[in-house]
Amino acid sequence: MVYRQEVDGLRALAVLPVILFHAGFQTFSGGFVGVDVFFVISGYLITSIILAEKQAGTFTLINFYERRARRILPALFVVMVACLPFAWLWLPQDMKELFAKPGCCFRLCFKRVFWQTSGYFETAAELKPLLHTWSLAVEEQYYLLFPIFLMLTWHLGTRWILAMLAVAAVVSLAAAQWGSAVEPAATFYLLPTRGWELLIGAFAWRSTFQTATRGNQVKQ
Repeated sequence: MVYRQEVDGLRALAVLPVILFHAGFQTFSGGFVGVDVFFVISGYLITSIILAEKQAGTFTLINFYERRARRILPALFVVMVACLPFAWLWLPQDMKELFAKPGCCFRLCFKRVFWQTSGYFETAAELKPLLHTWSLAVEEQYYLLFPIFLMLTWHLGTRWILAMLAVAAVVSLAAAQWGSAVEPAATFYLLPTRGWELLIGAFAWRSTFQTATRGNQVKQ
């Protein structure tokens, strides 16, 4: 995959409103939109990586998961270790909960973890320094499911793959719209109502998708 400078630039712009929101600037009360942008970018990049390797005939699940782990886990562990002394001093009663939550957050099923105890924008959320790991959980589930989906449906060709992804995106968007009024916290945290954002990024690679799968069909 060719390095895209504009993608890193978009990441920098997306993270600014998130930081300013958490810093308490009322002007950026909608700063969480930056998280939405990150999900779209993630969907775009993951799709591009998978398709490039599928086209080259070098894609394997083991290598894909290994690279994702090397990219995410070191930074996550550093953050957890950095939080430890402060949690020990200021949140002694919450130590077990503090470090149990990320572990739960990285399970494959859609567990009611963070959203069951507090909303992302509630005051109580300020006492959960690892609350932001929810977004890693959403992406991790996407990393696990999306490559397997492509491997199982690759032989069907572009039209069927795009049609199934389009249906999934519409269902996810409809669920997010409904859930924002009925279960806003769950809608904010869970993959089924975030999937449409990741899939928008995948659709951005539609032309490459067609080229890659067309080449696969020719080989067959």
